[in-house]
Amino acid sequence: MVTINMRKSISVTTKSRGRPKTTGTGVQIGMRWQDDELEKIDQFASAQLPPMTRPVAIRRLVELGLRVKR
Repeated sequence: MVTINMRKSISVTTKSRGRPKTTGTGVQIGMRWQDDELEKIDQFASAQLPPMTRPVAIRRLVELGLRVKR
């Protein structure tokens, strides 16, 4: 009787696929922006320390707008 030692020849690691979750679950809203609006958003984003991405800047501007008292 011959015994064969069967080992795994390749190690398997499990990785999650796709983009990492950064903002959690929520409703995605698609919008069209005019060039002048995007320019103002980008200026706001680059003026922050550290500079923020456009989506983060839009979220921050919405937060600030919702805090304004009438």
